[in-house]
Amino acid sequence: MARFFPATNTFRSPRNYNYRLWAAGALVSNVGTWMQRVAQDWLVLTQLTHNNASAVGVVMALQFGPQMLMLPFSGFAADFFDRRRLLMATQAAMGLCALVLGLLTITGLVQLWHVYLIAFCHGVSAAFDAPARQTFVSDLVGEKDLPNAVALNSTSFNAARMVGPAVAGLLIATVGTGWAFLLNALSFGGVLCSLTFLRLGDLHPSRRASRAPGGFVAGFRYLWARPDLRAILLMLFLIGTFGMNFQLYISAMAVKVFHTDAGGYGLLASMMAVGTVTGALLAAGREKPRIELLLSGAAVFAVGCAVAAVMPSYWLFGATLVVIGISALTITNSTNSLMQLSTEPAMRGRVMAIRLAVAMGGTPIGAPFVGWVADRFGARWALGVGAIAGFLAALVMIFYLTKYRDLRVSFAGGRPRFTLNGTADLQVRS
Repeated sequence: MARFFPATNTFRSPRNYNYRLWAAGALVSNVGTWMQRVAQDWLVLTQLTHNNASAVGVVMALQFGPQMLMLPFSGFAADFFDRRRLLMATQAAMGLCALVLGLLTITGLVQLWHVYLIAFCHGVSAAFDAPARQTFVSDLVGEKDLPNAVALNSTSFNAARMVGPAVAGLLIATVGTGWAFLLNALSFGGVLCSLTFLRLGDLHPSRRASRAPGGFVAGFRYLWARPDLRAILLMLFLIGTFGMNFQLYISAMAVKVFHTDAGGYGLLASMMAVGTVTGALLAAGREKPRIELLLSGAAVFAVGCAVAAVMPSYWLFGATLVVIGISALTITNSTNSLMQLSTEPAMRGRVMAIRLAVAMGGTPIGAPFVGWVADRFGARWALGVGAIAGFLAALVMIFYLTKYRDLRVSFAGGRPRFTLNGTADLQVRS
């Protein structure tokens, strides 16, 4: 096992006190986040509608759409304001959203429009939270350990993905859906406490952006001049918009195909998390991110979705989710580290905000469309949409690597090996 996850490389960031404290608080909050995601989908799918996957798609659109709507402000906020204070505000706001939804559900007053409104408010808070949170990692550990810290953050998020859905399923079956929302509201206290007790003198603050007109446009100009970043963003748009609608895929397959209960749905979400945790640990063990990993990740994602769409049984479907999870984390972690490390520090917040907007801001397009496909043609065809998105994303990266990096493919021992000769702008700092 040490061969794949060498401890000296994989777990080097937790030697830093500030990172350990941050990671502990984030783990608590991440468990609550996954509890809410499962409970929210189950509430909409089985209690507020009659197995309407399109309604789940609308909730996802409202929750992730603000990433695009807030783009002119969220990236600059991460570059200009104190990220620790900004995160304290956004975490408190998301905790309040969870509290309100929990109280409405427990009292029996909740209606579908309530879920829509709260999902949108949560999305607005998350739009400011995400770029600040992702770039705050460099403030905690510095640039040398940034790829490792990014990967371990994903490990934490996806380890919580194994626990949160299972706990949510148990809570829904025993005491009701609303308690999952209330416990999520409480979990935000973990992050708020960790942010409060950080050693401020040990932080590595990067150069702040200046308050000047055109700051938002400058981020787009910077990206447009970089063919490597343009290719990564197009991949993310395809897979983020039409591929990574996992909440919708899993809930639709659980209810419409395998006819399982809340516990079975939560278990499927946890099975996918096994793959995402594995993918995150593999990423944490790498010294530097490599752009060619995006090609293999997209290809495996496409094949995984295609195979999952035809799986005849619950357990075989769950096993395929593990493979999809590994490939999804390979894509998201690699793009995160590559874009942060190859971007000027003063532009990092805006670049990461654009990345998040492209990756998740397409959800208002993709999620309702995939939900319509699930309702009209069946849940298996919805997974087929994800497979097509993965194949198209792989073609985008093949085009970029061939044109700008002189891609050559050879086979050794039955495994493909990629050779790149060009530089094409991508400069990952040591």
